[in-house]
Amino acid sequence: MRCLPEVSDDFKRIEVKKTQYLKTKIAQQGEALGPHTVKLVKGSVPDYIKLSSFQDLSWRTMGRYAKTKTNALQQLDESLLKAHMKIRPEEYLAYVYMATLVLAIVGAGIGIGLGIVVFSLLEVNLILRLLVAVVAMVLLPFMGYFLLLGSPGSRAKGRGRDIDKRIAAAMSFISAMASADVNIDVIFKELSRQKVYGEISQEAAWITRDTELLGADILTAIKRAARRSPSAKFQDFLQGVITTSTSGGQLKPYFLLKAEEYQKENKLALKSQMETLGMLAESFVTVVVAFPLFLVLILAIMAIVGGGDPDFMVMMLYLIVIGMIPISQFGFIFVIWNMAKESSM
Repeated sequence: MRCLPEVSDDFKRIEVKKTQYLKTKIAQQGEALGPHTVKLVKGSVPDYIKLSSFQDLSWRTMGRYAKTKTNALQQLDESLLKAHMKIRPEEYLAYVYMATLVLAIVGAGIGIGLGIVVFSLLEVNLILRLLVAVVAMVLLPFMGYFLLLGSPGSRAKGRGRDIDKRIAAAMSFISAMASADVNIDVIFKELSRQKVYGEISQEAAWITRDTELLGADILTAIKRAARRSPSAKFQDFLQGVITTSTSGGQLKPYFLLKAEEYQKENKLALKSQMETLGMLAESFVTVVVAFPLFLVLILAIMAIVGGGDPDFMVMMLYLIVIGMIPISQFGFIFVIWNMAKESSM
């Protein structure tokens, strides 16, 4: 039997420093990790997840079939988790199938009603009636299926955009808390109470739930949060927290560095947005103001001189004044309003 070599005094003198940032509230009290009693606010009740009557009917009807779609369930599970939609993937997939079936029945009714009954009374061509009936029966269920199936992914992307917009302000809050030597679990707990940070507070609330309710240590909770976060920036930040903590680094300089980095990125994004708004303003003057004005003048002069059909010129003037100008104005207004809405998030 071989004996292990004696550890030298040099290695004995090395002491691994356990930083306070890695300690959770349970570990500080010396309690074992796992199920434990948690004091809630007086008057609070559990938040039960209940399916609607239609979702319950869908699960009872299509649940067995939905369970067989393993590939779709894996992708849907990730999207539902990132979107914070409180429903199981097989239940949501059954709901999508049932809604598609209902839309197919409604589309068939609309197609038969328009193509056979209404258009027959109006004496419309048979080919056109069949075309309208087929489009109504096929287009409606297909649109409903893809819209419902892509809804969790769209909601997750919306949450990711909200996190990216607020992450610079949230990093300032985190760095300020870390400068006061506050533990990392307490930082996320306080961040979850600040609703002004939007979806970032929800991500922090899930980290606090994992540590205080599910008994996980803070690094495991952060790893889970990094996997389910819909924002690449927030994932990078959480992965940096794990790497810095496990490599023996200090989190306070890391938080300050990240806060400065995101502030610079935010300034660059605002600068790019202002340049885009300036370009849109120039395009608005050219496309919406100058071009229709010159076009109206040219058509009016051509109608007076007699270079074309007067009725056609008048019809073109009506189309420009009533159709082209208002639609282009509302289009620019919508684009600018959408950009202003995203920047204020």
